[in-house]
Amino acid sequence: MLSIRYLDDMVTLKQDISRCIGCGMCLEVCPHAVWKMENRIAVIADKNACMECGACMKNCPADAIEMESGVGCARAIINGFISGTTPNCDCSSGCC
Repeated sequence: MLSIRYLDDMVTLKQDISRCIGCGMCLEVCPHAVWKMENRIAVIADKNACMECGACMKNCPADAIEMESGVGCARAIINGFISGTTPNCDCSSGCC
């Protein structure tokens, strides 16, 4: 699998482990292997690989995952790549 990296510590992905029921849907739908199973609970394995597509959040039957899908630096990087321009997420952190 192609390893796409974004900007470290800029992803809005969050998980409430206490709500996870261990169904593994997040692992199934994630295109970048952000998730792994540990002791029958899904945990974030590589947060910085997340592209904030929202697939894990939308498919979690326990509502244990949250993020601002399609926003932030990942979106800026994708849009910049597609349009051939410099990424610009309009945030104040100066990340892009």
